[in-house]
Amino acid sequence: MTEILNKLLNRKDSSKEDAKQRLKVLLIHDQVDLTPAQLDAMQEEITAVIQKYVEIDRDNSVVRLERGDDRIALISSVPVRRVIERAMPA
Repeated sequence: MTEILNKLLNRKDSSKEDAKQRLKVLLIHDQVDLTPAQLDAMQEEITAVIQKYVEIDRDNSVVRLERGDDRIALISSVPVRRVIERAMPA
């Protein structure tokens, strides 16, 4: 009965979805052969480069690996607060 109501109300079992998402992340990490620490370091470095050009919202920034049909992609969402004004080198 609950399952029918959830389908009718377009609800998803969040714990089931969370577990599926964690498994996908683990499988991708295995294929890329990066440790979680390496992925965190990569995110920090990418964020540091972006911050040279724009002010960002670090708390809401996400950099992750995502598996496609025949590839693995680096997906990022980095909210930009403003462009940093810089003097052009002479």
